[in-house]
Amino acid sequence: MYPGMKTSIATILGFCAVMAVSAASGQTTLKDVVQVDVLDGGMTPRGTYLSALRLTLADGWKTYWRAPGDAGIPPRFDWRKSRNLKELDYYWPAPHVFDQGDMQSIGYKDQLVLPVEISPSDPGGAIHLRGTVEIGVCSDVCIPTTLSIDHKIDRDAKRNPAIVAALAQRPYDRREGQVRTATCRLSPIEGGMRIEARIAMPSAGGREVAVIEPGNAQIWASQSETSRKGDVLTAASDLIHVKHGSFALDRSAVRITVLGHDHAVEIQGCAPG
Repeated sequence: MYPGMKTSIATILGFCAVMAVSAASGQTTLKDVVQVDVLDGGMTPRGTYLSALRLTLADGWKTYWRAPGDAGIPPRFDWRKSRNLKELDYYWPAPHVFDQGDMQSIGYKDQLVLPVEISPSDPGGAIHLRGTVEIGVCSDVCIPTTLSIDHKIDRDAKRNPAIVAALAQRPYDRREGQVRTATCRLSPIEGGMRIEARIAMPSAGGREVAVIEPGNAQIWASQSETSRKGDVLTAASDLIHVKHGSFALDRSAVRITVLGHDHAVEIQGCAPG
C-alpha cells in the first residue's frame, strides 16, 4: 500500500471513530480526550524565547511524535496567523514505541510537553502565538483533531520547570550517545530506494528501534528493520516519493533516532558506506 493511501485510510477511520465515540457516549467530547495550553519559559541568552505546548491526555489515550510510525498520524502546525514570529524550533522529548500487531506507532501517553524556541522578527515587539495544531489521539479508536492556539508570550516569564524537564528528556546527540560512525548505503528498489544505516555505538538499552527520517517531506520511509551485532546497529528502510517519481537523497539531511530502554540517540546525517 502506498503512503498516500495509508494517510487517507487513517483519516477516514479517524472520522468514523469520532462518530463512534459520539454515538457511544453523549458525554464524551474531544475536550475530554485532550487539552492544550501554552507554557512560558522566558528569554534565552541568544535573545530568543522559550515556550512549550502542553498536551494533556485522558487516561488510556496517546498522541504521536513527529515521525509517528505506520500506525500513527503525523502532527502538523500552522502558525501563519501569529505576529512577530520569524522562526520557531521544536525540541521533541524522546518518545515511546507502541506495538500494534505487526505495525508500530511512536508517541506519548498521559502528557506531552513540547518545548519551542521562538525567534521574533522584532526583538523588542510583542509576540503573539496564534495558529492550529493538527494531531491524532488514539485509544481503542483514533481521532484526528485540530487544536487552536491563541497566546501572547510573556517576555518577562521565569524559567519553567516543566519546560526544563522536557528539554532534559530529549535524545542524546552523537557525542552523548558515543556514536563513532554512521554510514548509509543506498540501493534501488521498485518505485524507490532502500537505505541501510550502520551505526557504531553502544546499546541504548533493551530492544532498540531505529527511526529513519529522510529529511524531505515528499519522501516516505517505511518502518525500519533494526538489528544489532556487537557495537554496530543496523537499520534498513524503504524510501518512496509520495508522487511515485524518481528522487535524490541528501545523506546530510537524513536523521536517524535510536529509541532504547535506557535512552534515545539522535544522529543527523550519515556518510556513504
